[in-house]
Amino acid sequence: MLGIDVGGVLVDRVAEGSDTSFFGDRPMDTPAVPGALDAVAELVEVFEYRVHIVSKAGPKISELTRRWLGTRGVIGGAGIPLGNVHFVRKRPEKHPVCERLGITHFVDDRLDVLTHLATVEHRYLFTGGLGDHDAPESTPPWAAVFDDWPGLVDEIRLDVGSAGPSSSIDD
Repeated sequence: MLGIDVGGVLVDRVAEGSDTSFFGDRPMDTPAVPGALDAVAELVEVFEYRVHIVSKAGPKISELTRRWLGTRGVIGGAGIPLGNVHFVRKRPEKHPVCERLGITHFVDDRLDVLTHLATVEHRYLFTGGLGDHDAPESTPPWAAVFDDWPGLVDEIRLDVGSAGPSSSIDD
């Protein structure tokens, strides 16, 4: 089961502070991280729709996020099921959500979030959507770091395949 954050992972943080961010005047024009939308469509197939969005947002931003994800086909239709979108108010609250859902793979742009996800076997630090924000200078050995979606998708495919024929990806 795959979990994916939104800000800095799907939504490019380069737009923060501009009118095309979720905090600006044109939130639906907020740019996606390059390659993210195609990658999610591919990963939905790999995980047989067992993909969840787990993101930190208050009520206003969570509603804008749902709309943004829907207009880009990330959720609904052939994308991630609408019921698989979860919002928390504080980043550490992602851990109990992931534990309850049985998330085995998680993509986030924040190392502090991934640190809390001790029950998630495969944790990926995505640095390709950070905009002007700096990536961590060092990372623990359990965090696989990627700065683009094609490389990350390849790694996730390898990790899913390494589970072996006797396991399924939702174990």
